[in-house]
Amino acid sequence: MKVKIKKGDTVEVISGREKGIRGEVLRVLPKDERLVVQGVNVRKKHQRQVQSAGRTMNPGIIQFEAPVHLSNVMLVCPKCSKPVRVGLDRATGKSRRVCKNCDAVIDN
Repeated sequence: MKVKIKKGDTVEVISGREKGIRGEVLRVLPKDERLVVQGVNVRKKHQRQVQSAGRTMNPGIIQFEAPVHLSNVMLVCPKCSKPVRVGLDRATGKSRRVCKNCDAVIDN
């Protein structure tokens, strides 16, 4: 499945306990069909002190964003600022992402 969301895009969560939250995509994991969104699905991990390669990781509670499935987010169109479906326009030879709602080109 081709991922139509890229790093740096703004997405909105459409299902789950954090429905309605918007955030920027930090990482895309296409093999797992997941992506990491800033401020969404924040988890806490209790880290113990570890020494590896001469470095020491500080102990404590670490907060990080866990991946979210692609089906739970929608891309936010920069023109109409609504969560929209994304289409591909291949008329010019290159494929460009297009908003299905207002036909605006999403790629720069």
